[in-house]
Amino acid sequence: MEYRYKGANEKMRNALARVSPGTPLRDGIDRVVRAKAGALLVLSDEPDVLSICSGGFLVDAPYSPQRLSELAKMDGAIIISSKGGRIARANVHLVPDPTVPTSETGTRHRTAERVARSLDVPVVSASEEMGVINVYAGGEKRQLQEVGHLLERANQALQTLERYKTKLDDGINNLTAVEVEDVATLRDVVAVVQRGEMVHRVADEIETMIIELGIDARLLRLQLDELYEEIDDELDLVVADYMPADKTAEQAMSDMSELSDDDVLNLRVTANVLGRAGDNDDLTQEVAPKGLRFLRRVKRLDANIAEAVANHFGSLAKMQRATLDDLMSVEGVDEAMARSVRDTLTRITESTILDQY
Repeated sequence: MEYRYKGANEKMRNALARVSPGTPLRDGIDRVVRAKAGALLVLSDEPDVLSICSGGFLVDAPYSPQRLSELAKMDGAIIISSKGGRIARANVHLVPDPTVPTSETGTRHRTAERVARSLDVPVVSASEEMGVINVYAGGEKRQLQEVGHLLERANQALQTLERYKTKLDDGINNLTAVEVEDVATLRDVVAVVQRGEMVHRVADEIETMIIELGIDARLLRLQLDELYEEIDDELDLVVADYMPADKTAEQAMSDMSELSDDDVLNLRVTANVLGRAGDNDDLTQEVAPKGLRFLRRVKRLDANIAEAVANHFGSLAKMQRATLDDLMSVEGVDEAMARSVRDTLTRITESTILDQY
């Protein structure tokens, strides 16, 4: 399952997937750690990587965990093919750009970070003394954790996600109620988008943990998929209902993903991302939805026709008051479709009012 949140470092995720439990590469690294040996692995054999290699010897043999653990007994770095199927070189001395900044202290880890940063390739280092495994990719460093500890963290994050999801559902239900009565305010809309973005961020962190856990995360994957189902589509429609003509819902959600956590919690900042004024007083102004979210519930209604209907009437309130003839005046809408739209809008209105009272 893919998530939209852009804060995730996809290069780091790809690197974590290559060294996750159950993979041959992780098996080899674990053998090195259990033997209390160190290792420096460059997970690429592209020409720019080979250009900084000095000494060592050519291996060019199929990868196996046993072969990796034997080669790690030597001091030099090991070059593994980009696809992971072959060991290219071993006992190599790496000469990265010395001007690349690094926060590491040990020689092996300093070299690993510099190679990863300067060449933009994934690098793995295993500490001989501490048995710590670090992954460097996408300009970031991540220390691999024990499966038990990571599972505990992931389960705590799932509980947090469940609470945020409940708040999001409450916010969407409230928004539906005020939209039906045509009294929605900017604050109601911003609150839903804000909660949705927080759900995105927690789900994204869990996704990274699932990737790092590999085969040990099957149950977590099922739980996350169940909690996250259809959230993206619902939020897109909420945002699209209130976006000005010069900005799309996709642009708004992309801008939201770039905000810091503090800015996401600021209602005025979120309002600005949605193309609305950001003063406190403005959050109480009434806003009218286009009705796209309600139209999505009409069975067999094409998205393009739904957009044409929403644009024709301009607001949900006008759409609710429309007659069959009014609806049929929209290009592409026949009598059966018009009746389905009207019946669906009526059903949503009635069920929402009954739920309230």
